[in-house]
Amino acid sequence: MAFAIGGLASGLDTTTMISQLMQLEARPQVLLKNKVSATQSLVSSLQQLNTRVASLGSVAEKTAKPGALDLYKASSSSDKVTATAGAGAAAGSIDIKVDQVAQAQVSVSALLSDWPEDATTLTIALQDGRKIDVDSSGKTLDEVAAAVNAKDAGVTAMKVAAGADGSGIPQYRLQFSATGTGAAGSFGIQRTQAGTTVDMLTEPGAAQIRAAQDAEVTLWAGTAAARTLTSSTNTFTALLPGVDVTVSAASADPVTISVARDDAGLTKLAKDLVEGLAGLFFYIATNSAVSTSTASGTSTAKGGIFTGDSSVRDVQQNILRAASAPVDGRSPSETGISITRDGSVEFNAEKFAEALKEDPARTRKVLQEVASRVEVAAEDASDKHEGAVSLRIQGQESLVKELNTQVAEWDRRLELRQSTLERTWSALEVQLSALQSQGDWLSSQLATLPTYGGTKKS
Repeated sequence: MAFAIGGLASGLDTTTMISQLMQLEARPQVLLKNKVSATQSLVSSLQQLNTRVASLGSVAEKTAKPGALDLYKASSSSDKVTATAGAGAAAGSIDIKVDQVAQAQVSVSALLSDWPEDATTLTIALQDGRKIDVDSSGKTLDEVAAAVNAKDAGVTAMKVAAGADGSGIPQYRLQFSATGTGAAGSFGIQRTQAGTTVDMLTEPGAAQIRAAQDAEVTLWAGTAAARTLTSSTNTFTALLPGVDVTVSAASADPVTISVARDDAGLTKLAKDLVEGLAGLFFYIATNSAVSTSTASGTSTAKGGIFTGDSSVRDVQQNILRAASAPVDGRSPSETGISITRDGSVEFNAEKFAEALKEDPARTRKVLQEVASRVEVAAEDASDKHEGAVSLRIQGQESLVKELNTQVAEWDRRLELRQSTLERTWSALEVQLSALQSQGDWLSSQLATLPTYGGTKKS
């Protein structure tokens, strides 16, 4: 940048003059920056729109999936039995009697003050015939328990304090527990001591705290058709088609498992879809509204960021059409999904429930068809590669990048212009200073000329 004298000779405030000239020169750049800011705001709003459309598409996809509306709920006549309905369930009921619940084996050894010095091996005998040896030679009770647990064989061990003997020596038991319930998880524990095998769970003083057993339920108890089912856990998977039953206690009387259509679940799916539509349309309407303001008696109208945006309007119209178009020649409004005066949608839960009661098959078909069309429209708008809104965002982001490049070019151009002005004014100040010096010299020379008759000779 050139050195500025700043009105040293002329007395003018050249720095301010140059600054004001540069403000005028920078007007095109200011307009570019304003356009960058406006475009970035549009990009942000479009991104929010895209997120809302994609979210609506996810809700619609969930509702449009085959079987998504085959919703059933299961109930039980006892709080000791719970039933859960899933895919494949159908309406109906059945009585079951809970004979026993599943449990894991828990056994304890005889009293021990410590692990016997001559016991070299502890063997875990599993129900499937496997035998797992644990080196116990020279170990303490704590170390033996840790060694059993380290085998991860489906049996855990821990040392439990059990008082003291008559001599005051502390006594302990080793408690062995199966990690899973069911008869298949039963086990035996043996130790090899002085070359002899000792069954630690049957020797004097040992005890079985809880036996391993499967859960058992009886269908149609007391009839010729009675049938007993077993499960290694307390859950009977698919006891009925698509229905899992979990028991927590035996029952003396039969328990009724009932399966019925889940109208509340269907209503929620429809409500979620319509609320997603309404929320999207409200966002578009809010950002497309024209506001007016009055100042000094003059009214000014200002459009929203989406006002006049044809791409946003097309997205809105496509999704609205998908939600409101007839299904088999009949309007979705018959099932409670209707268009409002302002071009949005609303959901009438009572009307939907009535339609579901009168014609459940058609009501489900209408909801699924509407959801399927909305899913397609939302995908066309929000697909990250080819969606209309996504492509619009990419175009606006490219425009921002191009505008920022132009702003940077203007920075260089303005810097050069300011440097030129400063050099020009500095040169003028130097010239003016030289002229002033020359004028002063001439004045001094004139002052030295002789005078005649009381006046200087001119």
